[in-house]
Amino acid sequence: MECLDRPPAPPPSLPPSLRAPLGFIAVLAALVVVTLGVLYAGHGRSGSVDRWFIQPTDDSVRPPWRGLALATDFLAEPAGAAMLLVLAVTGCLLLRWPRAAVLVVAGVVVTVGATTLVKPLVGRTIHGDGNLSYPSGHTAFLTALALMVALLAAGRLGLGRAAGVLLVLGAALVTGAAMGWAQVSLGAHYPTDVLGGWCTALAVVPATAWLVDLAADALRRKRR
Repeated sequence: MECLDRPPAPPPSLPPSLRAPLGFIAVLAALVVVTLGVLYAGHGRSGSVDRWFIQPTDDSVRPPWRGLALATDFLAEPAGAAMLLVLAVTGCLLLRWPRAAVLVVAGVVVTVGATTLVKPLVGRTIHGDGNLSYPSGHTAFLTALALMVALLAAGRLGLGRAAGVLLVLGAALVTGAAMGWAQVSLGAHYPTDVLGGWCTALAVVPATAWLVDLAADALRRKRR
C-alpha cells in the first residue's frame, strides 16, 4: 500500500513572490557590471564616478576604524569566508534544509567564480602593481552570502513580495556597504570596484537560486 503521508516539499530557495522583482533587479545589476567593466577596462586609476566618493589617504583611517575595517575585510579572506560558509551550511543542515545548503555553496562558488572570471577580462588595476581590482570579490562574497540567508529567511517565514524584497535588498545593502567601506578605506579597491562586486552578487544569486530550485524539483519528481 502506498504511503499517503509523504513529507511536504521544502520551501523553494527563491520564493515565487520574489522571482519577478529580483529577476528584474538581477538584469539591471548585470548591466551595471558590464557598463562599469567597459568604462574602466585596462585602467589603473580612479575614474570620475570614483571621485564622487571620499578618497582615503594612508593616514585617514585610524584606530579604532582601521581595526574595524580590517576585521570586516577578514570576513571575506579565505579563513573568514570558510568560517562563514561552514556556519551557514551547518545552520541549513540543522534545519533539515539540504536545498538551502546547496544554494549557499553554489551561490558562493558561482559568485566568486564570476568575479574571478571578470577581473582579467576587464584588466583594471590598483596601485600600479598589477593587482586586478574590478569587481571586488570581497564585496561580492559577503553580499552574496547575506542575499542567500535573507532569501532563505523570506521563504521560511512566508513573507510577501514587499516584505521579502525589503529584507533581501536591505541585507544586501548593509553588508555591501560595510564591506565596500572596508575595501575603499584600506585602499584595496576603488568605489566602482565595490559597486561592481555588489552588483555581481545581485545578478548571480537570484539566478543561482532559481537553477537550484529547478534541479531540486526535477530530482524530487524523478524519485516519485
